[in-house]
Amino acid sequence: MAGLRATVTRAALVVVLSAATLTGAAWAGTPTEDLKRQTDRVVEVLRSPSLTPAARRAAVREVAADTFDLAETARRALGTHWQGRTPAEREEFVRVFRDLLEQTYVTRIDEYGGERVEYVAERVDGDSAIVKAQIVTKSGTTVPIESRVNQRGGRWLIYDVLIENVSLVGNYRSQFDRIIRTSSYDELVRRLKERVVQLNDKPVTPAKPSGPRPR
Repeated sequence: MAGLRATVTRAALVVVLSAATLTGAAWAGTPTEDLKRQTDRVVEVLRSPSLTPAARRAAVREVAADTFDLAETARRALGTHWQGRTPAEREEFVRVFRDLLEQTYVTRIDEYGGERVEYVAERVDGDSAIVKAQIVTKSGTTVPIESRVNQRGGRWLIYDVLIENVSLVGNYRSQFDRIIRTSSYDELVRRLKERVVQLNDKPVTPAKPSGPRPR
């Protein structure tokens, strides 16, 4: 079950990471329509037989770099401890947190294959929206996910994703809070940097022939 959860989690994050920023003329439809269109871009990259694993990661990373409102995601992940940080500490934390997300998900996307993405519903409330979808595995198992986005400066940026109602940001926030309260903020940053190095040293698994298919 743990293996399935890890696989589905990576597949769900691809949905999030593929929802590139929507600006100006690109904002031509609903959040769901744009998520589906951008997912197609990443699926095309994942299925390309001409790309090496490194080139595939770089292509997805290029899309993902403009997907998250990283400052907002990092702020929410740090919770109440964000307020006590200096501008320099905040900048460093955003950078380290970005590296953690990238090494945890973007560099591991070649490890899954065959999942299908089905979009279910959306709810728009002013400058915020929730896009609901589900991942369908080869065995027929379905796992619900939610992408939560904010519109800033004409761009829709993702700040959180929920998998089976478990918040990515909330999960990190509870871990970070525990480390800070039992140790210190500096210790948290040290551990995050150490984790990034460990993940970066892991070998890349060759891509599988198929990726998630949006419907």
